[in-house]
Amino acid sequence: MKAIGYKENLDIENENSLQDIELETPKAQGRDILVEVKAISVNPVDYKVRSGMKAEGDKWKVIGWDATGIVKEVGEDVSLFKVGDKVWYAGDFTRQGSNAEYQLVDERIVGNKPSNLSYAEAAALPLTTLTAWELLFDRLQVSKDDDSKSILIIGAAGGVGSIMVQLAKQLTKLNIIGTASREETTSWLQDLGVHTVLNHKHKLSEELEKHNLPAPDYVVSLNGTEHHIDEIVKLIKPQGKFGFIDDPKSLDVMPFKSKAVSTHFEFMFTRSMFQTEDMIEQHHILNKVSDLIDNNIIKTTVGEHFGRINAENLRKAHAFLETGKAKGKIVLEEF
Repeated sequence: MKAIGYKENLDIENENSLQDIELETPKAQGRDILVEVKAISVNPVDYKVRSGMKAEGDKWKVIGWDATGIVKEVGEDVSLFKVGDKVWYAGDFTRQGSNAEYQLVDERIVGNKPSNLSYAEAAALPLTTLTAWELLFDRLQVSKDDDSKSILIIGAAGGVGSIMVQLAKQLTKLNIIGTASREETTSWLQDLGVHTVLNHKHKLSEELEKHNLPAPDYVVSLNGTEHHIDEIVKLIKPQGKFGFIDDPKSLDVMPFKSKAVSTHFEFMFTRSMFQTEDMIEQHHILNKVSDLIDNNIIKTTVGEHFGRINAENLRKAHAFLETGKAKGKIVLEEF
């Protein structure tokens, strides 16, 4: 099968950083399904792993954690899917990724692809949807009925923010505050349902005051947490909840003590990495969001289409994502 992989951690400008390769097609066993990959999207985790995680020995490392496709084979213990089903998923951090023609995935972290989206449109959503849903409802335990609270989403125009805004808008009664710094991304957030957009290039506490907004009950930091942490401490409501998904080199949570603020990590791969008892929740979440999409309640967050799935186009996608200027998600389709 065709795939894109690497053996060395190289700058994305180096053509060997991602290469077109051929690998043996795997076989489905147990609770695994074998998926023929039709479309993928690229996430920050892709370039972080590509640049920092070594390949094993002389083996090719194949990454990628968003895909849509068709079930081609099922393991003997599979009960949720059959051959021919159209599926979407974000995969497992510990296994071969989606940058390949075929991929093995545990059925418990796979959902039914939304029927009214193309493969490429749907590929934009699984990882970010699971991340946003788990952070909102599993980590921060946001109420779906309380209309007295507000949430500040820092970096709201990116992949996770774009779906988090929609989930918060459609499934909760939160007052949604998002941050952006460009006219294009500000308009994007307003279209998605943000009530107030703040400029994260300014002090966020001053931006809140300028818009006459109360201290938010929830603060979510999707990027630049190290840069914003002092302002978050200053502006978050006492007894509030703070969640983040990026990888600050260090994070001192002690300044939150006087406000009794709880701090929450979100790592979408935890359930599959540790085979948790509730691992199948990701199957349920993806199916719930698939229904929301098919009922025209949630829409895709595709920002850019980079063409066919090959090493050259993936290198371009990684390079663009590394600029930090992406709006929504970058997708590619067909080998």
